[in-house]
Amino acid sequence: MKDVEAVKTGAEIIWVDRLLRKHGGELYGDIWRIGVNMASRISDLLAIEYAAIDFNRKQYTTIEIKTGKKRTVTLNPKALELIERRQRDHPTDRFLFQVHSNRTASMQPKAISRVNVGRAFKEVGEIVDVHLGTHSMRKSRGWAMFSDGVPLELIAKVLNHASTAVTMRYIGLDKKSVSDTYTDYVL
Repeated sequence: MKDVEAVKTGAEIIWVDRLLRKHGGELYGDIWRIGVNMASRISDLLAIEYAAIDFNRKQYTTIEIKTGKKRTVTLNPKALELIERRQRDHPTDRFLFQVHSNRTASMQPKAISRVNVGRAFKEVGEIVDVHLGTHSMRKSRGWAMFSDGVPLELIAKVLNHASTAVTMRYIGLDKKSVSDTYTDYVL
């Protein structure tokens, strides 16, 4: 299976958002935009409960499911705007990305599944010709930061990676990227 890719421009991030809203609905567009802005792993993103969000400090603190590490994310204006709108639209929800189907109405509240998100992302990825998956949000955030000149060490810290080598692979810096520098920078 091919690794998922980052969306590499701000315009493409917005395009993916619009396509997700068109083909899957507001929920998937919100997952995409909040995910890109928070750079959280999909398992952590889907587990967010409103009670864990500190709206006064504009922060969300969690113990990462994959690593067991404590992580505090400052919610930027876009993420906060979307989260607050979701809460206004669904005031009785427990989860940020809660399922609202008739089949789950009588059950305990639950978040949307990673499988459903992956399916929606894959469909839109085929339209934009990018191999999209649930990790594409984090990768896109990392790529955007790298493109804006943020030091690789800081990006690794934001993504909670153990090393910059992991971050380089994660955002797609490969042998071709290194090779291209020889022709891109003729001094």
